[in-house]
Amino acid sequence: MDPLLLSGKTALITGASKGIGLAIARCFVNHGANVIITSRNEELLKEACASADLPPGKLVYKACHVGKEKELIELMEWVTRHFGALDILVNNAATNPVAGPIQSQNSELFDKIFEVNVKSAFVLSNLAFDGMKTKGKGSIVHISSVEAFRPSKGLGLYATSKAALNMLGFSQAKEWGKYGIRVNVICPGLIKTKFSASIWQNDAFLKHWENQIPLGRMGEPDEIAQLALFLASDASSYCTGMHFNADGGYLISP
Repeated sequence: MDPLLLSGKTALITGASKGIGLAIARCFVNHGANVIITSRNEELLKEACASADLPPGKLVYKACHVGKEKELIELMEWVTRHFGALDILVNNAATNPVAGPIQSQNSELFDKIFEVNVKSAFVLSNLAFDGMKTKGKGSIVHISSVEAFRPSKGLGLYATSKAALNMLGFSQAKEWGKYGIRVNVICPGLIKTKFSASIWQNDAFLKHWENQIPLGRMGEPDEIAQLALFLASDASSYCTGMHFNADGGYLISP
């Protein structure tokens, strides 16, 4: 049997109405999973499900603001009621509303970034824990960033939140391995999504970034999706507590 197959498994992916999250969702469905996608924007979720050329009922949506704990609890109750315990959780939702020097940021912005980028992953993982523990198996994948290791100017709070997300994943892996729950972290580099459009739509910015990438190009969402598939599936059954950089070699460049 192909260890990459996800037949019979249920996955929840946050921040999945577009970009990396939606690419992961499509990849998982194409490998047999039942997938629930979520984001704040219900219209985008509807469009994502309608536009996906996938088997009926394999990709469904539920709107949720991951920065609000009450909505996360309601989301997981809905998922459990309709699909049972999760096999796979991908914490992909992220925000970075403002770029600028750290000293120019305020506590409100700090809280907003950490609630979405870190706390949501903490809360959802804890909500998924009991079901995965009962099954004796589960895979949690956090989508972080190379910014956690090499912060760019103006992205200090975002980078700090991603570093915290990495450590959350490592700590979960250490504590939950005995229950058969694996937790890994993907750290993408520059990927062609709406989130990074301010870079790749600016020729000067894009050239600057690509000059720092040994492979000489930005990545595509599907390239992150393939890595997420590996970590969600039995193909990575002995991998936990690891971060996997998908950055074209950015972190090894001078």
